[in-house]
Amino acid sequence: MRTPAGIAFLVLGTAMLTAFAGETVVFQDRFEARLADGWRWLREDASDWRMREGALEIHVRPGDAHTVRNALVRSAHDLRQGRHAIEVTVTSLKRPKQQFEQAGITWYTDGKPVFKLVKELVDGQLMIIPGRKSMTNDTVQLRLVVSGNAWTAQYRPDGKGEYQTAATGELPAPLNDEVSLQCYHGPADAEHWIRFDDFRIVRLTD
Repeated sequence: MRTPAGIAFLVLGTAMLTAFAGETVVFQDRFEARLADGWRWLREDASDWRMREGALEIHVRPGDAHTVRNALVRSAHDLRQGRHAIEVTVTSLKRPKQQFEQAGITWYTDGKPVFKLVKELVDGQLMIIPGRKSMTNDTVQLRLVVSGNAWTAQYRPDGKGEYQTAATGELPAPLNDEVSLQCYHGPADAEHWIRFDDFRIVRLTD
C-alpha cells in the first residue's frame, strides 16, 4: 500500500506504525514474518494457519462461534477508554460456498463471544454482518469503532473509498474484554483459506 505524503510514523516494538490526522496507532501487526507480541491462539491447530506473502492465512474449518478453531485473540481491556477503532483487511482466497461461512472480528467478554463484524455467506448472498449489507468483493476492510459500551461497525470494499456504516449498537458491561480474528462455518469438502492483512488498533481523537 502506498504511503500518503505527510504521514507521521510511530514505532511500537519493531513495527512501523502509520498515523493519520485525528488518530494515533497504538498497535499494529502487518503479519510480515511472525505474530507480534500479545496474541494467543484459541483452539490452535498449527497446521491450519500460516504466514505467507505478508499476511496471516487461516483455514476456514467447520464450527461455530463457540467451537471456532485457530481464533487469534488479544486483550482489549482498555479499548473502551476514549474512542478506538479495530481494523483489519479480510480476503477470501476462494469464494465462500457454505451457509454462514464467515471471517472477521469477534469481541469477547469474560471468555464469551458477544459481537462479530464479519463478511458472511447467508442464503447464497455475501454480506456484512451486522447490518446485512451486500458485499460481494473478495476483499473488504473491516473497522469496529468502540467508545464506552457503544460500537459502530464499518467496512470498505477492497479497502477503497470512505468507510460505510453497517450498524451500531452496545456491548455488554466490560469484563476481561478481548478482540479476535477468526473464521468458521467452512466447508468440510473443500479447502478454503482466509487472508488477514494490516491489523491495527487506533485511538481516535476527532
